[in-house]
Amino acid sequence: MNLKSLLQLFSDKGCQKVYVKRLSPNDNSKNQVYLAGSFDILNILPIKEITTDNEGDWERARYKTSLDFYWVTEDGKLIHAPSAQLILYPKYPEVRFSGFLKGAKGAPSELMANRIDQRLLFLGVTDKGSILGYVVSPESELSAEFDSLTGLSEVGVFKEITLERGFIQLDSKGQLLSELKRIHDLGWIDSKRFDKDRNILPCSSSNCGGYTLESELGITPNGYSEPDYLGWEIKQFAVKDFSKYKASVVTLMTPEPTDGFYVKSGIESFIRKYGYVDKMGREARMNFGGIHKYGNIQPATSLQLTIEGFDANSKKITNTNGYIALVDNKEEIAASWSFISLLKHWNRKHANACYVPSLNRKDAELYPFSKQQYYYGNNILLGNSTDFSLFLTQVADGNIYYDPGIKLELAIEGKRKQNIKRRSQFRIKSGNLTTLYRKNELIDIDSI
Repeated sequence: MNLKSLLQLFSDKGCQKVYVKRLSPNDNSKNQVYLAGSFDILNILPIKEITTDNEGDWERARYKTSLDFYWVTEDGKLIHAPSAQLILYPKYPEVRFSGFLKGAKGAPSELMANRIDQRLLFLGVTDKGSILGYVVSPESELSAEFDSLTGLSEVGVFKEITLERGFIQLDSKGQLLSELKRIHDLGWIDSKRFDKDRNILPCSSSNCGGYTLESELGITPNGYSEPDYLGWEIKQFAVKDFSKYKASVVTLMTPEPTDGFYVKSGIESFIRKYGYVDKMGREARMNFGGIHKYGNIQPATSLQLTIEGFDANSKKITNTNGYIALVDNKEEIAASWSFISLLKHWNRKHANACYVPSLNRKDAELYPFSKQQYYYGNNILLGNSTDFSLFLTQVADGNIYYDPGIKLELAIEGKRKQNIKRRSQFRIKSGNLTTLYRKNELIDIDSI
């Protein structure tokens, strides 16, 4: 196996990104393989369910999450490693890779069970959420070929290779910006979306801004996370003026509560207890909404947003069973979101993110068309390297807030049946997006 054939195999299996690490002697099956000094690795490696372990002993408390991991053999076959997992130690924090040889007959045990310095570990991420692994000795031809590569970007302990049809794409950022400039220069674009067969269809809903941009970029959703372009997560957000792109609101995620009165008694009981009569006077309707910021009591719901199990000063999780909660004046938990569930949602964000502002118009009286249209802006924010501790820090700082859009429409005889809308949203002002990444760039694509 040489480098070209290995990368072609990764590409044929649906990998756009390949991560490469030089292994130290301690990186082996006994000591585990060190992958990261923070939880940002979860944004490049797709994970399964997260569980806690030793939660009663903070010195040894940890999270575990299994992987859909396969070793690649010399002849290109795949060997499943059913016990492969990541272990997350919040105390330090750090993430280690283990279980990669157990139950995997034919896996590279000689290289991964021994203390050999400077081995190369390749990890390819497929569009279905699997991870392909390949390891070579430091004396191999493939290792020498890799050492001759220049211009590769770095993600934590990894060198990152972006693939396009099997070839190394050294300037994925440049290609992304070039495409966004092309789209910006198009001006107003008819609202559209891809179907599952990549046919372009008209789009009329309120969230078509993202679909339209993805269609222009040729993106279709992959199997495990948000759509991306050459490894970049693409997020558009609505603005009223391109010059005021920092004043908009961006929805980061919409997770349902995992505990509290909301879960134990049901959403209808929750709305009746903590909601309020519709303020616009709409018949037989109750709402639960309003901005809930950490430490503040929300006037309409009388609930306070709190965090349990996180130290904002050290920016570390102190309890693996921690949670974000809405608490009432009797200290009853109205709704809560476990760190485990939020970690899983945050895993859907990529190490590289791109935020694009957009304008929307649809008014047949003012414009000679009836279709919805979008116009994408010139000020592009690129963010690199995020992790769940950054999310919790910004909740504690009040920059991320809970802003639900939940309603109960009671039945009206002859008009409608009872209807409940669930919409739990954690949101942030676009001007605060930079707090979620360790490296940020604001680029005016009109200047490139």
